Amino acid sequence: MAKPRATAAALALILGLGLTQAFAQTTTTEAPAPASPATAAAIDPATIPDYGIGQMDAKVKILEYLSFTCPHCAAFHSDAYPQLKADYIDTGKVRLEYREVYFDRYGLWAAMMARCGGEMRYMGITDILYDTQKDWAASDDPNAVVENLKKIGRTAGMDDKALDVCMKDKPMAEALVTHFQTNMAADKVEGTPTFIINGTKYGNMAYEDMKKILDAELAK
Repeated sequence: MAKPRATAAALALILGLGLTQAFAQTTTTEAPAPASPATAAAIDPATIPDYGIGQMDAKVKILEYLSFTCPHCAAFHSDAYPQLKADYIDTGKVRLEYREVYFDRYGLWAAMMARCGGEMRYMGITDILYDTQKDWAASDDPNAVVENLKKIGRTAGMDDKALDVCMKDKPMAEALVTHFQTNMAADKVEGTPTFIINGTKYGNMAYEDMKKILDAELAK
């Protein structure tokens, strides 16, 4: 299970270095000047939605804390998610919602790109991000990672103009980080993936173990 390390210094790195600089194609390490209220209004973190898949009135709800740069999350998505979707989500028994955790700026950028297309595109983009995690997140060059993410966005039907607007949105980045910090602390999440199934918290697990929990919840 990947452990969160979102210290103040790490968040400064996420929000300062890389958000403006990577898109400007520059190597400076100075944090960008804060946007003025006239040009960028703050976003209330409480308005940030958690996107998901499955019927809203499903008897069982899974809230998954995940990171797009977490290899354990990618493994779960590859090994367990297809079975979970076929057996429980597509049959109307379970709704799965994602709550993002940002270990690093790459994970934050990936979330901003995925959210750019709204919930309709989000789940499909999530599939691509996990299926190709070793490719798009492999570079030490943030500019290369940005371009890799934009390629994924283009594959999902978004154009460069829309992607640039979404991925340069500093107020949204700040709101997303606050949203994740607040919820992670409230739910006492210590790593990813973490699953909250009908209000009970579980760590990473094999599909067969999750299946037993889901069947027990459905039997209630």
